[in-house]
Amino acid sequence: MPQHQVDFAIIGGGIVGLATAYQISNNYPDSRIVLLEKEKQVAAHQSGRNSGVLHSGIYYKPGSLKAITCRQGKIQMEEFCRHESIRFETCGKVIVALDERELPLLERIFERGQGNGVQCVKIDQKQLRELEPHAAGISAIHVRESGIVDYPAVCRRLADILRARGQEVWLESEVVSLKQRADSIEITTPKKSVTARFAVNCGGLQSDRLIRMAGDKPPAKIVPFRGEYYQLKPEHRHLCRNLIYPVPDPEFPFLGVHLTRMVDGSVECGPNAVLALAREGYNWLTLNPKDLLESLAYPGFLKMACKHWNKGLGEIQRSLSKRAFVRALQRLVPELREECLIPCRAGVRAQAVTAEGSLVDDFLFLKKERIIHVCNAPSPAATASLKIGETILGELRQIVESNEN
Repeated sequence: MPQHQVDFAIIGGGIVGLATAYQISNNYPDSRIVLLEKEKQVAAHQSGRNSGVLHSGIYYKPGSLKAITCRQGKIQMEEFCRHESIRFETCGKVIVALDERELPLLERIFERGQGNGVQCVKIDQKQLRELEPHAAGISAIHVRESGIVDYPAVCRRLADILRARGQEVWLESEVVSLKQRADSIEITTPKKSVTARFAVNCGGLQSDRLIRMAGDKPPAKIVPFRGEYYQLKPEHRHLCRNLIYPVPDPEFPFLGVHLTRMVDGSVECGPNAVLALAREGYNWLTLNPKDLLESLAYPGFLKMACKHWNKGLGEIQRSLSKRAFVRALQRLVPELREECLIPCRAGVRAQAVTAEGSLVDDFLFLKKERIIHVCNAPSPAATASLKIGETILGELRQIVESNEN
């Protein structure tokens, strides 16, 4: 089998892996880099199936890695898109409180936004109607700096830049062996193998398995949650001008269904959140027994399911019933009807869950002698990807220096 020698190997052709390879190439321009992606194209999973939102960082605890990387990463992403002529728009979004019970939660989000330096203002019902005439709500936060972007285009451009710099992007190159040696990392794919001085695991849905393959212990297990979307028919797109979000339930780890205008003018509605029957299972018919049994047998998932069983049943109902899905959307936009919507794509979120049943809320990395594992990179990872890549670069630089001394 052909053997390649490189300085850095990046596993995973999603936006975090591509951004990491890009940042390494910026700072080590004379190095040899290879990025390995098991699919036929980059951004085949989470990076090509997300909501396309440029997040502001309003939801995250001030000072957290999520908040810091989101705020700085958003600026970097906008600058990158301007420079590379990739479509994006700073359109703003509203987070709406539907009744008085949600007002304290809305206030808490606003305080977080203020703590993170987000451009946001509280607005009343009249001001909400001026921004989103069809939205329900008694009060809202207008997040002026939220936006939308074409993330698959960002990924393709990052891959093109790497190739133009003489770096390698291997497609259809699933990692089947990952071994740490004293002076290198040996990576094998079905077609060829590579020996790298250093490596970064950005495997997303497969990241914990790659950690185990490398002989390390994952701090949490990836449990896949499928998020399904509907799309407004063109004649009903006027019901949402930009982005309409609910106040998230602090007891449930997902934001809830919302309406999002995409850069192509379409409006997507969703997602729900149901356990996927496969790590790459985008519908109820895609079943991988190994993946499913691994999730169901995991004590962390069982503990989480016991805690959120009632919410989980509601999510399943919305998955199986369009009527139930529409009822959830009608809380935000009462004029919506079933006939306004057509089925759309689905995505699968790689959610790290601890053995105690807690969902890992922040970005999580595991640094070893010659490899860095990205253990958890949930939303807003796409927004923050260039800053995440920069953060990984900083950790990688320490590893490089310690091995050279």
